[in-house]
Amino acid sequence: MADNNKEDHVDDEMFDDDDEMEDIEEENEENGDEEMNEESGEKKIYLPGDPIADGEELVFDESAYMMYHQAQTGAPCLSFDILSDTLGEKREEFPLTCYGVSGSQSAKGQQNHVIVLKMSNLHRTTKPKSEEDEEESDSESDEDEDKKPELETALIKHAGCINRIRATTIGEKQIAATWSEKGNVYLWDLTRPLNAVNDSNIMSTYVRNEESPPPIFTFKGHQVEGFAIDWSPTTPGRLATGDCNKNIHLWSLKDGGTWHVDQRPYNAHTSSVEDIQWSPNEANVFASCSVDRTIRVWDARAAPSKACMITAKDAHDRDINVIHWNRKDPFIASGGDDGLIKVWDLRQIQKGKPAASFKHHTAPITSIEWNPNDSSVFAASGSDDQISIWDLAVEKDNSEPSSSSNEEEPNVPPQLLFIHQGQTDIKELHWHPQLPGVILSTAHSGFNVFRTISV
Repeated sequence: MADNNKEDHVDDEMFDDDDEMEDIEEENEENGDEEMNEESGEKKIYLPGDPIADGEELVFDESAYMMYHQAQTGAPCLSFDILSDTLGEKREEFPLTCYGVSGSQSAKGQQNHVIVLKMSNLHRTTKPKSEEDEEESDSESDEDEDKKPELETALIKHAGCINRIRATTIGEKQIAATWSEKGNVYLWDLTRPLNAVNDSNIMSTYVRNEESPPPIFTFKGHQVEGFAIDWSPTTPGRLATGDCNKNIHLWSLKDGGTWHVDQRPYNAHTSSVEDIQWSPNEANVFASCSVDRTIRVWDARAAPSKACMITAKDAHDRDINVIHWNRKDPFIASGGDDGLIKVWDLRQIQKGKPAASFKHHTAPITSIEWNPNDSSVFAASGSDDQISIWDLAVEKDNSEPSSSSNEEEPNVPPQLLFIHQGQTDIKELHWHPQLPGVILSTAHSGFNVFRTISV
């Protein structure tokens, strides 16, 4: 967003130029993610953190992606959510379109916004042209212009930086909840800005009149800021919010469209609540994680003082930042400041031993999410500027390597499918539930939307 734009709308340009795709994977002239040892003739797999020789640089390997685009919204948006649409389920035909809502974290003294986004004309990644094809015809140039991605945004003024934002569908409306750094939680009806990004005439009016729909509800009962927030996938209008003072409050939508927040906090945690996840199939069960290094599972039917059913103590060695509940299997994935990714079987979680534990990231885990279309696959992001994609269904191949193979095996867990780089300080990722294999991620450096050849 350029500073000279009107506050309520900016038509930003998504870009996918080769120059902007650097710093992801190392490649040389002959292959994209390996380098050749000139003396031995052996191939070497590049891994993040490996030393790079003088004069070498990391560049984007197009062959590893089915789709890859970047987008900028001006001020960093360190939290976002994907908005469901009516364009169809499991869409794989290009070009693709997706909708989202994000929250800005502007510099002190600057206006923050809830930003509704429409990303469209997302084409498949194409292989670079050979030197013989460098001179393009006019028709080819026109075709490339037609494949240019587009980004439409409509803004809503927001009080304070947005720590986290989550969206849900209630009836025919898309509703977003935002955690403000000022300690308030706001609810927003996204109908008008969504209409604006879909209709140029409405957008013109939206911008000309400097529209900014007010929140439909505000809760000030937390009194301190927080990050944990999640909508129930089974009960429309049910919300849970957790703050830095260890308190969790439950919300519900009453008849007549009024909102009720239970003033009695769920407060079994002894420190800041960092994330909350409702069960994908049990209406009254939710889980939470905390700086106190525990994961707790709650029964919302019980009184708050008795609602904690299960506690996994010392689930991580340091703060637990994020959790995500598998939609199909009784698993919860967690990520902490210790850089560890753990998978917990809810039938065994109280024993304190994870079903799986992975140490790949070298900095705190900032986001983790199961693939909604493949229950064995999940992705995680870290402060080490990496997104890792994992498949628990993969087992180590103990067979003897072929004697004719001169390729050095990388020292990584066999479940690690893919490493995505190129963003600085990655904060959140989400799989798109209607676009199989597509991941959107946000960082201080902007948004990525991509699909790898691995999933």
